[in-house]
Amino acid sequence: MTMEQKPAHQLFNMLNPVHFLAVGFGSGLAPKAPGTFGTAVAVPLFVLCWTFLPHSYLVALTVVMAVAGVYICGKAAEDAGVHDHGAIVWDEIVGFFICMLGITVNWMTLLVGFLLFRFFDIVKPWPIKLADQRVSGGFGIMLDDVLAGFMALAAMHIIF
Repeated sequence: MTMEQKPAHQLFNMLNPVHFLAVGFGSGLAPKAPGTFGTAVAVPLFVLCWTFLPHSYLVALTVVMAVAGVYICGKAAEDAGVHDHGAIVWDEIVGFFICMLGITVNWMTLLVGFLLFRFFDIVKPWPIKLADQRVSGGFGIMLDDVLAGFMALAAMHIIF
């Protein structure tokens, strides 16, 4: 059995803080649609941060999460022996945070942001697909979701 065929819960150690973050606090271990579950975890986390942090701190936190994500995702992928394993969803969490920056939070914006981010992350229009195909390592794992987050952010600002 190759590493890619092993169930995610056998590849990631939830007692390892890097793995725990990489799999979105366990959400990425969902057997179906782990990216969607990872994004779903990002929603209440974002609302919590949006509620208690000034906007400038929220932006700074998002940047720190993205930069840290290069290491978190890269190390988890290396440990699992699978580049960009589906269970690694820290990048989805960061992408959703980006998508919601500067947006007033209510049930409608959260729903639209969630749907737009998942759309761009799944469909991967240019240049997301190009980045996904050509950039490797932790930076590559993060880059396509950061780009999807910015595309969703642009759409959010047009809509709202």
